[in-house]
Amino acid sequence: MVQTNFGGALEIAGVPVGKMLGKYYFKDHLQNSPDGSCMMVVATDAPLDSRNLERLAKRAFMGLAKTGGIASNGSGDYVIAFSNNSSVLIPYQSDAKTITTPRLRNDEMSPLFIAAIEATQEAIYNSLFMAASMTGADGHTIEALPVEKILPYLKKTMQ
Repeated sequence: MVQTNFGGALEIAGVPVGKMLGKYYFKDHLQNSPDGSCMMVVATDAPLDSRNLERLAKRAFMGLAKTGGIASNGSGDYVIAFSNNSSVLIPYQSDAKTITTPRLRNDEMSPLFIAAIEATQEAIYNSLFMAASMTGADGHTIEALPVEKILPYLKKTMQ
């Protein structure tokens, strides 16, 4: 899951959409700041410890980069990753003196890394394709992605 608010040069399936639309970082750098923040949540039911959750969270940034996001200087991007696997949940109260939990081995993490990258990338695309134009504080307006303009280019690429 993502909340997208970032600068860069949007790219979808290899198509430089941001450049095609004339909206990309540095184009109007002196008038508008490309800074923003992306908040990403990576959830899994794999039995992961905190170390591997951190490693998984780092892969979400790769998904951001694949969409053209650049995590610019003023950007406050962050990722939260968690597992809801019952074996790694710590009971509030227990008579046991120790905790023994099964954990996924490091050698088994690569498929989860791929999934985190692809899921983040897809979530970013979903947020952009479903976004509506908005007017916020001081009358600043952000236009929605003009889906009707970019779909023909994406369809051509997919053929």
